[in-house]
Amino acid sequence: MKAIHITKSGGPEVLQLQETPKPKPEKNQVLIKVKAAGVNRSDVITRQNTNTYGKNSPETLIPGLEVSGEITELGENVTDKKVGDKVCALIPGGGYAEFVAVESSHVLPVPEGISLTDAAAIPETVFTVWLDVFHLGQLQPGEKLLIHGGTSGIGTMGLQMAKAWGCETYSTAGTEEKVEFLKNLGVDHVINYKRDNFEDVWKDEKIDVILDMVGGDYTQKNLEILNKKGRLVYINGMKSSDVNINLRTIMAKNLILTGSFLKPQTDDIKTQIAKDVAKNILPLFVSKEIKPIIYKIFPLAEAAEAHKLMESSEHIGKILLTMD
Repeated sequence: MKAIHITKSGGPEVLQLQETPKPKPEKNQVLIKVKAAGVNRSDVITRQNTNTYGKNSPETLIPGLEVSGEITELGENVTDKKVGDKVCALIPGGGYAEFVAVESSHVLPVPEGISLTDAAAIPETVFTVWLDVFHLGQLQPGEKLLIHGGTSGIGTMGLQMAKAWGCETYSTAGTEEKVEFLKNLGVDHVINYKRDNFEDVWKDEKIDVILDMVGGDYTQKNLEILNKKGRLVYINGMKSSDVNINLRTIMAKNLILTGSFLKPQTDDIKTQIAKDVAKNILPLFVSKEIKPIIYKIFPLAEAAEAHKLMESSEHIGKILLTMD
């Protein structure tokens, strides 16, 4: 089969389309003929740091954490899926390929009304938001949620999920075009962070949960605008992972500062997230309360161009690779 390999650490040009052995599903896995794969910032980090992320691991030589497609083969222990099922799945790596073997319990049906290609935009974003906003952040209906970087794949999905959950939504974006997009998406409060300081605009809002991927000096500012017993959740530190905070802010308001990486979570945790998502979130796609936001689709051979777009941060929503 054809797959995109990371040939060495470096820029997008190190992504090369190569022939590679087709995987064989293990006992609890299914084999998916991939229709499309989502492109995520984690793929870029892996490409830039193959020594850190395991240059000898087949999972990291072929990037990609989410796919959609059709099941073509079942492991001997799999009884709840069948050949021909249209699915999307969270995977630990290997998604930029024509076939991928994945744990059956990490596979979700494609929601009615969502195309097989667009379904590739669902797993990584929905799993991440469920883990960080709803599990760690304990977001409740009626509370206020702020997501920085609201036009990212995770941002566009998380804001929709929170709105459907009955929450008041806040977000920051870096251009007027992105601000308008988020307003049209239904986000209640949006500012251009290059023009306004969110910590000043929202200093009296008493926000309950903040999902941040910026870090750096955003950290203390986030703490200051949180409500009492508020929760600040990190999934990245794109500005800086080294931060200075005032612990008195945390103690005075009984705040929680937490975060996670989705990729290294155990199979059992991912299985539980999949069950929660199937029960609570997939019906929202069917009812059209939420939808995947697709910015651009590239053919598999143009994975390097997809990574260049990801690194530019110009996109709104998800970037996909298609096997067609």
